[in-house]
Amino acid sequence: MRAPARSPRPSRTRSGRRPRWGLRIAAGASGLVLAVSGIGHLLVRELESGIHRVNVFDDLDNRPKGGGGGVNFLVVGTDGRDRITPREKALYRLGGAPCHCTDTIMLVHLSGDRRRASVVSLPRDSYAEIPAYTDATGKRHPVHPQKLNAAYAEGGPSLTVRTVEHLTGVHIDHYLEVDFTSFMKTVDVVGGVKVCTARPLKDDHTGLELPIGTHVLNGGQALQYVRSRHIDGTSDLGRIQRQQRFMASVIHQTTAGGILFNPVKFNKVASTLLGSVRADHGFGAEDLVELGRAMHGFTPASSEFASVPVELPGSPVKGVGSTLRWDGEKAGRLFAAIREDRPLTVRHHGRPSGVPVDVDPARVKVHVLNGTTESGLARRADRALHAVGFDTTGSPADATASDVKHTMITYDPVWDRSVRSLAAALPGAELRPVAKQGAVMQVTVGTDYKSVRKVRAEEPHRTDKDGIEAVTGDEVACP
Repeated sequence: MRAPARSPRPSRTRSGRRPRWGLRIAAGASGLVLAVSGIGHLLVRELESGIHRVNVFDDLDNRPKGGGGGVNFLVVGTDGRDRITPREKALYRLGGAPCHCTDTIMLVHLSGDRRRASVVSLPRDSYAEIPAYTDATGKRHPVHPQKLNAAYAEGGPSLTVRTVEHLTGVHIDHYLEVDFTSFMKTVDVVGGVKVCTARPLKDDHTGLELPIGTHVLNGGQALQYVRSRHIDGTSDLGRIQRQQRFMASVIHQTTAGGILFNPVKFNKVASTLLGSVRADHGFGAEDLVELGRAMHGFTPASSEFASVPVELPGSPVKGVGSTLRWDGEKAGRLFAAIREDRPLTVRHHGRPSGVPVDVDPARVKVHVLNGTTESGLARRADRALHAVGFDTTGSPADATASDVKHTMITYDPVWDRSVRSLAAALPGAELRPVAKQGAVMQVTVGTDYKSVRKVRAEEPHRTDKDGIEAVTGDEVACP
């Protein structure tokens, strides 16, 4: 949008330019990986005795080849709620019958040099071909279509691993399972986990209700946060992003909060966590020690997160419901990187700065006007907003009035989410909705204007040379 044509002036205007014409259970996984750092063999063996074991790999055949470097964990969060108290069920809306399926499915790759953890979320509604299997009664089931999370309900951990290996071509080395109770207990013993949000989060199904800002969640609240999928229409994909932010916060809190180096805190956290998970028989003391060594010096920047790319909208399957089909080409590149022990992200130096905002500044169009007598003020504001990522017109102009005291943003109410990103960059600015103004927001800088505050998208999306979209933990954890 450009300002109306104005009569030429012989010199620069107040805007600083010459006139011109026309102008968006997991904690169990990261917690388990981190909880073993710096611990001796004897304590590890004592803790290992509390792990609940499950047969996973004994009957698997036709498996992908391993040995590509690194270690692959399949981490699942189930909806088990047998040990939850009636009070907790009411408070955190955990009533109803469990589906005995996997609420969360993550493939966690620890690199061969033990300096990187790559977490790939597998949407639970992914379309999957469940491999043929024989159930506990001896009945043979042929290959059939289903949602990915149904593999657990049909055949437990073993069929889940087999299905994931079939889908991804990635060899699974270890299996870890966390239910509702173990998740909540672990978060509580850690002391709660900090999360931040750039927009209000409300889900009537889980009871989640968080205003904009930073919050420390207890176990029950954290469970609401990672389970919510009825917030903004993004369903499971939006929930995956919140789960990844939560894991990044757990990593930051555990590594920076001294838990790993405080024997009392560590023993309490490790005992709680390891005494409430299920793992394969091969995940033993030596594996725990190795993981502990690997996590020395680990930071959120050492972790990276991705989700399997899918084709939208969902695809209905008769007898199954709406499913998410994977983008075959992009998913293939993603899992090839895991198999070949390659990073998913292009490494960057230093934590990204700026206030997290809901809508990426690059998606917010802005036109700047000078509401003062100070020459060049609009031009400086335009450049400052463009420098932090906003899509400015690059054509600042003079406002009708030159005695504006408070910087003002006028915007079309249909862009109420986008304007919050702009307002975060201009703290204290007055917001004025104008019906049918259109997609371009107008900033009239007043005499109170000093500078632009740096902002960043709460959900960054970076693509590497192979077209893989992934982010590092320090990009999504709370500032």
